Amino acid sequence: MSVQLIDLFRQAPEPWRNGGGRTRELLRRPAAGTDWALRISVADIDRDGDFSAFPGVQRWFVVLEGAGVVLQLPGAEHTLRTGSPPLAFDGAAAPGCRLIDGPTRDLNLMVQRGRGTLCTVQPGVEWAEPFDARGLFTVSGGLWHPRQGDAVVVAPFTLLWSDAAMPCRFEPVAAPGPGLPCGWWIGHAAR
Repeated sequence: MSVQLIDLFRQAPEPWRNGGGRTRELLRRPAAGTDWALRISVADIDRDGDFSAFPGVQRWFVVLEGAGVVLQLPGAEHTLRTGSPPLAFDGAAAPGCRLIDGPTRDLNLMVQRGRGTLCTVQPGVEWAEPFDARGLFTVSGGLWHPRQGDAVVVAPFTLLWSDAAMPCRFEPVAAPGPGLPCGWWIGHAAR
């Protein structure tokens, strides 16, 4: 089974056109061009402003570090802090974003074709949702265990990606703190 490890801090940050932050792209499938089906990135948000619109894209968003944000979506306002579950929304909505108390770092999943998910890791519990490919984004380092095969050491702030559908589990070396997740599972399946 092929596994790819992508260190967040080895990815070059790309500044936003509006000057409100930077994005480090971790994974794009297919890798070349603008017609992608899957995109995973981490954003550093420095100031209040609107998200870019992505019509036809399903998005997931979770706060990794910082006090959090308030996202204004049609008909609702969502307050997200570290430890909040991921928020899924229509990428065409382009929500307004207000920082709660200073900059944040956030994990983003965007799916243009197919289906996806971003969900909180439960340490030691096997994740077996049916997806063609699956990933793990860590906050805490630890061991990723596929149902068959050898365990893989994963450093903090790393995306592990596998194009295999095999169920897996994650054992963090240390808990990140009360109420804080050690990482998130990411799933993608073509339609």
